[in-house]
This record gives sequence, structure tokens and C-alpha cells, in this order.
Amino acid sequence: MSQEFESLEQLINQDPVFGQVSFDNHEQIVFCNDKDTGLKAIIGIHNTVLGPALGGTRMWQYENEWAALNDVLRLSRGMTFKSAITGLNLGGGKAVIIGDAKTQKTPELMRKFGEFVHSLSGRYITAEDVGMDTEDMDTVREVTPYVTGISTDKGGAGNPSPITAYGVFMGMKAAAQFKYGSDVLEDKRVYVEGIGHVGETLVEYLTQEGADVIIADINQDRLEEVRDKYGATIYGGNDLYSERMDIYAPCALGATINDSTIHKLEASIIAGAANNQLADEVKHGAILQNKGIVYAPDFLINAGGIINVYAELEGYDRTEIMRKTENIYTTTIEILNRAQESGVTTHQAALEIAQARIMARKHESLGQ
Repeated sequence: MSQEFESLEQLINQDPVFGQVSFDNHEQIVFCNDKDTGLKAIIGIHNTVLGPALGGTRMWQYENEWAALNDVLRLSRGMTFKSAITGLNLGGGKAVIIGDAKTQKTPELMRKFGEFVHSLSGRYITAEDVGMDTEDMDTVREVTPYVTGISTDKGGAGNPSPITAYGVFMGMKAAAQFKYGSDVLEDKRVYVEGIGHVGETLVEYLTQEGADVIIADINQDRLEEVRDKYGATIYGGNDLYSERMDIYAPCALGATINDSTIHKLEASIIAGAANNQLADEVKHGAILQNKGIVYAPDFLINAGGIINVYAELEGYDRTEIMRKTENIYTTTIEILNRAQESGVTTHQAALEIAQARIMARKHESLGQ
């Protein structure tokens, strides 16, 4: 099962691909290199049973290539289950570009990346993720049709972040209903870690509902901007994880719930937008369960973005996008109840539903 690597040494001791700790029967891993543009990218296709592998492209200055490969393996696998549990006819894929998006991203690099995507003939469809924006997807669209999240004036569904944030908000409200018997978040103390596109919109929804929102991010300018806009409080302490809070919303990079943070957490609910929030799904899922912390599975509640981009492929409108995203509330309640009744973790309950859908389709296609 997927788990965060403990050290570089542990990673290097694995076989480079098939022996990686995060390798989980991925169908295809593509390494992309272009000397002229400086492109170094990895595309991971985890599973295409339900349809083409759709997943965003992330540009990040990874510590090393092992970390980049580990990320693309984890993220692409997560996308398989995200699409399956949301009822979309899509498989799971993801891409990472190694580099600093602020200083190294160029239109030429994005076009070259698009050419590599195109060479896969539609097995992988890309979209935006960390370090990317709608304009970058428009650039990729110049060389391949296998991209979503393009500008609305080019026939796309536009930036998926507001829809992702809405889905997280729905999942958070469902978790509150399950935990407190009411989904009203007024006066609930919510810590939002990471205020990028999605985190900011989530802060907007929360402050509108009257929640007591505390924000944390590595970018001080963003913090001040979001504070001034929505009246949130900037976190000024030294250890966010040991603070008293009702809800913890991780909205930056994954694996913030790990061996060093999980025992400090005092939250009643974890519900956020980040992917792969649990460093070790099995171990940390069980610890949260034992502590009585309700964990709304990340790949379920952050699926709003993929619902948004799927709309481009299927041609449905904004009303249908919102309806499908609102349905995250109902599915979250179902999964939390199922986990409680079965005595399994919420992550496991969600995973079982997603895997069952994939297996059913596999048997269908084999005529069994």
C-alpha cells in the first residue's frame, strides 16, 4: 500500500520503479526529457479500466528524482480511486514536471510537455495542479486535445479550484453532521493549512458560514491578502498540529498527517483539499480511528476539480457540475456510516467502494 518514504536511503534501496514503495500495479510510467526547453517530467498512468487516465500536472522543485517519482506514483493511484468513487468513467493518471514554476516554466516547455502527452494517444488526459494555471493548459491545448481545464472562452470549464473547494466544504459539512449531529459550521474553529486557489475559496465558504478560521501558509503575502479579504486569523504559533481546533483542513501538499504530527492532533474532524493526506494510509488511518477523529477521505471530498474537468469531456453544464459536487456530501455520510458499521477506517471504506466499481467494470469487459 501507499506510504510516505522515511528517507532517501530507503527509496534508493528499492528497485527504481516496480519495487518502489508507492508502486501499486501502475500500468505505465513515462519519463519525458527535452534538452532545449529544460523539460524533465514523469507521467504516471495507474489504471485505465474505467476510462482514460485523467489527472493534473504538478510543477515542483523536488529534492531529487526519487521524490518526484514517488509523488507521481502516489498521486496517479489516488486519481484512480477519486474517479471511481465519484462515479466518473475515468482512470487515474498524474504528471509531475521537475522545476520551479515561478522561474523555469515557459510556454515552450509547456508545449513540449503537451507533445509528450499527445504521444500517449489519449491514454492520459492532463489538467492543472500545483504550479499550473488555466493559461498553461491553454498552451498545452495548442499541441494536443488531451487536456482539460482550459479557458471558458476556448470551450473549457475553466479553473477547477472553486469547484474543488465547494466539494471539500460539502465533505466537511457532512463530517460535521456525522460527528456533531449538525452540519452548521458557525463558531467552529477551523485551521486551514495552505491557501492556494482551493484553500482561499474554502476560507471564503467557511467565513461566510461564520466559522472561526485560522490560516497557515509559507507565503506571508498570501496570508495577509486572504486575511484582509475574508477576516480570517493568521496563525502565529510554532506548532499548528498541537493547537486546539474543531476541524483541521490540510490544503497544501500531502502527508501532513504522519508519525510526528498524528499524536499531537486535537481536532475532531480532518477534512481538506490536499491529496494523500495520510503518510501511511493503513497505519495513520487506524490511529485516527482509535483517537475518535473523523477523517473525511481526501480522494472523495476533493473530487470537485475532476468533476469540473470531466464536464468538458462529457459536455455538461455548470448546474450539473454543482449537482454532482453537492453529491459529495451524501457519499461522505454513506462512507462514514459504512466505516462505523464495519469497524474499518473511513479511508478503507472509501477504497473498498472505489475498488469494487473498478473490479465490476473489469469483469464486465472480460464478459464474466
